Amino acid sequence: MSTGASELTIAKHKASFDLVAFAAILVTIVFWASSFVVIRICLGPLTPVELATARYVAAGVIALVYLVAMRTMPPKRDLIRLSVAAVLFIAAYSVLLNTGEQTVPAGPASFIINTMPVFTALIATFALGERFGRWGWVGTAISFAGVALIAASTNDGFTLDVNAILILGAAMCSAIASVLQKPLLGRLPALAVTAWILMIGCIPLLPAVPSTIHALAAAPAEVNWGVAYLVIFPTAIGYMTWAIALKRLTAGRAANFLYGVPPTATLIGFAWLGEMPTAIGAIGGVMAIVGVLVVNVMRKR
Repeated sequence: MSTGASELTIAKHKASFDLVAFAAILVTIVFWASSFVVIRICLGPLTPVELATARYVAAGVIALVYLVAMRTMPPKRDLIRLSVAAVLFIAAYSVLLNTGEQTVPAGPASFIINTMPVFTALIATFALGERFGRWGWVGTAISFAGVALIAASTNDGFTLDVNAILILGAAMCSAIASVLQKPLLGRLPALAVTAWILMIGCIPLLPAVPSTIHALAAAPAEVNWGVAYLVIFPTAIGYMTWAIALKRLTAGRAANFLYGVPPTATLIGFAWLGEMPTAIGAIGGVMAIVGVLVVNVMRKR
């Protein structure tokens, strides 16, 4: 088969409906959206670092058992890339997000996190030389203006919430990690990549294990059940389904589906915790997503 024919076959395959990828994305959306709400429940009895430790060290142990059983080793040339992606995607992301959610409700936090595609596009521009264009900068400005509105909106009016900026930092960590992770999925099974990221990413959190055990012992049962939920569903299952989606779709196309996370998180936050976004915060959330859409749809025009 000629090169042209092969490329055409691949293009047709990617353009067709992929049920497995769709199911993986759907599971990821629901579990990741719910995690923003459960994090809010667990904070207080647990500090941001203790919550990150309880969630990801437990998941890292599960990942280690899988890696020992499967004996899957990454190529040596990928170890640095894998380690950087893991630390950013697990330790840095979780501590920044948890710290931010001490004051930022679940819905607005998820809108901020979903500026990740903007950062992904910016990284691709500078690291890979991809074209960004006028519309790319317009979309970036709209998204960041939306984040600014979320950061400044409270029930009492405008008051800058620095924690919203920390959540924006978590989005940047996630974007960098996703770009670093993509090539690995072409050389390793999705489950193996997920397991290595969980296992390596929890290592910086290990010093907090003693204080975390102490805090969990004193925490209400609701918090312990919340941590168990975070470990199993948004983390172990959610990261696995995200890796499957990244393996079967382009990074950009997979990330576009995650626009469903913020409205889902907002609905869960309202139903579970009674969190009602302010009018200004809601406008900011819409602007953040509109900006992301402009960056991904219009930036190359």
